[in-house]
Formats: sequence, structure tokens, C-alpha cells
Amino acid sequence: MDSSELRQLRILAAKSRLGAILGTYHAKSGHPGGSLSAADIFTYLYFKEMNVDPANPGWADRDRFVLSKGHCCPSLYATLALKGYFDWNELTVLRHIGAMLQGHPDMKKTPGVDMSTGSLGQGISAACGMALAAKLDGKDYRTYTLLGDGEVEEGQVWEACMFASHYKLDNLCVIVDNNGLQIDGEVAKVMSPYPIDEKLKGFGFHVEAINGHNFEQIEAALDLEMQSMENQLARQGLNLDMYCSFMGITREQLHEESYPAAEANLRRIAAVEEIVKLENLFASEQEMGEAIALICRRNNMTVEQFKPYYNAEFEAAVRRTVLT
Repeated sequence: MDSSELRQLRILAAKSRLGAILGTYHAKSGHPGGSLSAADIFTYLYFKEMNVDPANPGWADRDRFVLSKGHCCPSLYATLALKGYFDWNELTVLRHIGAMLQGHPDMKKTPGVDMSTGSLGQGISAACGMALAAKLDGKDYRTYTLLGDGEVEEGQVWEACMFASHYKLDNLCVIVDNNGLQIDGEVAKVMSPYPIDEKLKGFGFHVEAINGHNFEQIEAALDLEMQSMENQLARQGLNLDMYCSFMGITREQLHEESYPAAEANLRRIAAVEEIVKLENLFASEQEMGEAIALICRRNNMTVEQFKPYYNAEFEAAVRRTVLT
């Protein structure tokens, strides 16, 4: 980003913090600390990263954001007001009876809020569901969720991470606000979840540890996150150039394809490539059958699953695009 864009983001983040203090002052209650620590993340997501439309909050193809640490909504509300979802003056009646903005996000009453949250651990679970829904519906919107470092003490968070890893939700971005504090004191002393980054890696996540108040670092991390599908495939030793050539797409277009579909196609191509190479090494059908079974095991698929893809037309395409 250029210097003028960076300056504008910093100004908006400062206004977001002012809005959080304004709201909690008038409410005489709330959670200003966790709101202030997340202001830069909210600002970058809504003014730089996410594809949203304040004039049409329910737009079906919008990117989604779930504030899993829902109590830190004052700064989110301020950011939404700055984006144009509702009037700034709504902040002055935060938590008041009958007001639109309450102590935890309410998706039914507040424009721009994609999920009602507050019970810690449930937000990331809802975000996983949104990301999976996009896969099932063939949609390309992305889902972002922000958790607190105290929140990750909840077991449900790790169940959600297991779910995300199992379904390979490369369209999900999980952000942990590691500010070191929770309501009962220092996170490390209450119930230390550290090392958070290594635990997430253990669940198959691509992890970047950054200064969450530095917009250049936020941008770099999210740029890398967009490349994570390619990185995941590469870590499995799957040939990306072969896949792109066979499918007739560029590496940039690869990011638009769902990870599970790309992985499955790559494995099928790799299996056919191996079979084609082995055909001249086996004299009998029995030996060839044993080789096919071995290849299928290596590629995590049964022979029956593979058979529909091993035909003359497919083999010819592989020979043409891979073996020449």
C-alpha cells in the first residue's frame, strides 16, 4: 500500500478507537480493552480486505466476518459506522434499553453483523460453517473470524480448528488477538494457551505471527494467507505446474478453485501419470493391478474411486500435457 493509503487506515483506526471509548463512556459499561487492541484489524478488514457493501448488508456474495470474542464489539461498531452501515450517533446509546447496538453483536438488529456472538468459542464454529457453506454452494466469498487469546482456552475453539482442517477450509481466515489479557488477569497465568501458533500449525493451519497494529504486516500476512492453498498443495509434494497445465489455468486462477477439488484432481493426475510410466514395466495384468493398487493407496483413494478417471481420453490428455 502507498503512504496515503497507510495514513488513511491509521486515521480510521484512531477513529474506531475513539468510537469504542465514546460508546463505553455513554454505556458506563462494556469492554474497552479488547476493543482497542482489535481496532487496527477491524479497520484493515473493512476498508482494505473484505468485499462488502454497506448499502446491501445482506448481499449473498459478500465476505463474512464473525467477531468470535463478541464482547469486544464497541470498536467493531465504530468501524461499521465509519464504513457507512449506520449512523455514528448510535454509539452514544450503546447498551441502552431498546438501542440497536447492544453489549454483544446481534445479527438480527445490527446491519453489517454476520453472526450473533458472545458465548466464547462459538463464533469460530459459526465461521467454519459459513466457510463450508461457501464450498458446498460453489461460492467464492471468504470468511474471517477474530478470537481473543483468552477465548482460545475454550475447548470448542479447538474442535472448530479440527473441523476446519478436516474440511480443508482454505477460504477461512482465523485471527487471534494476542493482547495478553483476559477478564481474570494475564492469559499466561489464568490458563496459558501458549504456544498458540504452534498449536494452530498442529491442526494444519498456515500461521503468521505479526504485530496486529502494523498495517504493513497485516497486509503481508493476509496476502500470504491467500496463497495458503498453493502452499498446502506444495507441502504435499503435488506438482502445481502440472495441475495448472492439465486444467488449462494459471497459478493466479488456482486460488479461485476450492482446495479439496484441486487436491483431488491433482491426486488423480498424479496417479494416472504413475500408471502410464509403469505400463511398460509390467508384463502381466496381475502385476499391473498390484501396481495400480499401490498407487491408489499412496494417493489416498480406492481403486474403485480411481477407475472412472482412468480411461483412454484421460490418459491421452495426461500424456499430452504431462509426459511430453
